[in-house]
Amino acid sequence: MVLADLGRKITSALKSLSNATIINEEVLNGMLKEICAALLEADVNIRLVKQLRENVRSVIDFDEMAGGLNKRRMIQSAVFKELVKLIDPGVKAWQPSKGRNNVIMFVGLQGSGKTTTCTKLAYYYQRKGWKTCLICADTFRAGAFDQLKQNATKARIPFYGSYTEIDPVVIAQEGVEKFKAENFEIIIVDTSGRHKQQDSLFEEMLQVEQAIKPDNIIFVMDATIGQACESQAKAFKDKVDVASVIITKLDGHAKGGGALSAVAATKSPVIFIGTGEHTDDFEPFKVQPFVSKLLGMGDIEGLIDKVNELKLDDNEELMKKLKHGQFTLRDMYEQFQNIMKMGPFSQIMGMIPGFSSDFMTKGSEQESMARLKKLMTIMDSMNDQELDSLEGEKLFSRCPGRATRVARGAGVSIREVNELLTQYKKFAQMVKKMGGIKGLFKGGDMNRNVNQGQITKLNQQMAKMMDPRVLQQMGGMQGLQSMMRQFQQGATGKFGNMFNFTDR
Repeated sequence: MVLADLGRKITSALKSLSNATIINEEVLNGMLKEICAALLEADVNIRLVKQLRENVRSVIDFDEMAGGLNKRRMIQSAVFKELVKLIDPGVKAWQPSKGRNNVIMFVGLQGSGKTTTCTKLAYYYQRKGWKTCLICADTFRAGAFDQLKQNATKARIPFYGSYTEIDPVVIAQEGVEKFKAENFEIIIVDTSGRHKQQDSLFEEMLQVEQAIKPDNIIFVMDATIGQACESQAKAFKDKVDVASVIITKLDGHAKGGGALSAVAATKSPVIFIGTGEHTDDFEPFKVQPFVSKLLGMGDIEGLIDKVNELKLDDNEELMKKLKHGQFTLRDMYEQFQNIMKMGPFSQIMGMIPGFSSDFMTKGSEQESMARLKKLMTIMDSMNDQELDSLEGEKLFSRCPGRATRVARGAGVSIREVNELLTQYKKFAQMVKKMGGIKGLFKGGDMNRNVNQGQITKLNQQMAKMMDPRVLQQMGGMQGLQSMMRQFQQGATGKFGNMFNFTDR
């Protein structure tokens, strides 16, 4: 998770409130001192940090506070609101319209990750069902077109560029006209950058802008320069009509807080953040969920959105099977595919309340994805009978030759095939138990529909199946039950108190 260190320090400062027996001026000052130190370390402007401190102090007046009020919650709520204010410019971000051409032009300095970010944005919209394409109008940097071509080919995104044409305006115009004629919905134009702000860079940007008349100009900002982001963003905004900002290289960089707060000061909304080199290391930026994740409070709304994107409700056949407690190897394969579609595990983990932002490191995340791919490769070597049988595991135990054949086909050991079958058996048993619980698959409030004793048993079964580290990170059985409850509330649209500390 981005700015993990900052999140840990602020969460630690807020926890000092829970540990204090009496909440008074001294406790409040100690907590604010820790929070301000953490923000300054993250390179947030000292003026903004001072403002945050004063605003929290002005809200909390111990003398005027009524006796029945929960002081802890009031202080936590005030800190949350001020952190939101710190990085929220209060400007609505531009949104593309479905079914028409949306031309997006990228600007920024060389080395900020502009070309990679173009691909990430195109890939993001492509996964959501938009018809996307890329145009390389960067003729200044040697190898720019090769890089875009390579990225686009890997992500299977149509692209346009030229090795012979040296005028970026001509390339941009031709590319936009070509893709408009082919009814592309998201047309992304990558422009040249320079090592520093130069008149030639701004002149070229203006000419390209006038030629293609973009619907949105995105300024790509390198987070590693911290507070200097503000002057850069303003310089670009003065020359062209920058409508939104994408901040790159936010993967754990100390100056990230400075970049976020500095850009907010320019009144340009940050729409995405880049958190790594891979195509899916890219997150939509919404202020409240971002601060919520930063403080380890999760982002249930984002998690529900991710699940809804998979359109699991459309899979009536699977829902019917689950109701009857049936689960095949093919069903497991499809669920693995869904997990892969949801994006990096660390992003998903960060959305679950109670998980620390650094629960899954890049290394362990890559290992998990590699393991998932290996399991899918094993299932690719199975035949239809094995994949669709309701007794998949028994089929293999009755005829050991099947496991030998699958292992040979997938290039793995027989032991690895048997491990997959053991995992499948656990899943199938779990689904059988879920199928036996009346009301679990009905719409509405699960607490009303389902016998609580059965839910407790189900939670215990889930706990047995989980990695002990994961369960411990969630706060044991109690944490698991709390997460299931929150997730169910989120699924039924009850987001009212999601960002409110009063229910915590």
